[in-house]
Amino acid sequence: MIRVVIADDQTLVRTGFRLILDLESDIEVVGEAADGAECVRRVGQEQPDVVLMDVRMPVLDGIEATRRLTEAGSRARVLVLTTFDLDEYVFEALRAGAAGFLLKDAPREQLVSAIRQAVDGDALLAPSVTRRLIERFARTGGSSAALAPFETLSVREREVLALVARGWTNGEVAAALFLGDATVKTHIARMLAKLGARDRIQAIVMAYESGFLRPGADNG
Repeated sequence: MIRVVIADDQTLVRTGFRLILDLESDIEVVGEAADGAECVRRVGQEQPDVVLMDVRMPVLDGIEATRRLTEAGSRARVLVLTTFDLDEYVFEALRAGAAGFLLKDAPREQLVSAIRQAVDGDALLAPSVTRRLIERFARTGGSSAALAPFETLSVREREVLALVARGWTNGEVAAALFLGDATVKTHIARMLAKLGARDRIQAIVMAYESGFLRPGADNG
């Protein structure tokens, strides 16, 4: 079972998500929270696999709550809930450790798919959204120290990173590079280990902020 905590200050939103997820045989909502501080407590108590995290909440906002969970070493994957897909708060949440984000009005099947993908470690941002978010908010032209970890990547790992940065799924990367899905997962795991990144989202942010990848460039 995939264990989920829902954090949103609107009761109707939490209820709506719970009703959707309760229909899935492999997903269980194990807790709800009306603010960020309560969410951090609930995650500590329930040890969920995924957190649906609203950005704007009282007491403690979703960004800070995500940062605290990351710093505490929580294994929970945070999916940020937002109203606008080009919200600067979303990017800040990704930098704080979120694994991806969802629009609050996303279709039911997209919500369920995103939760499963979060657990599997696959792509969580649509390619167009990935590019717009990163290109709008990432700082480029980082220091040589920031670039150093990327120099340890093999040619194939660099190719995989460039495609992952487009928001491609493991299957899409495998098809483009004529590799098996398992091989792609291995390359991603090695890439993350070399970069010291929690997940593919953090690797993308690091790549753009260091200047290894550049907004507007082909990068492939």
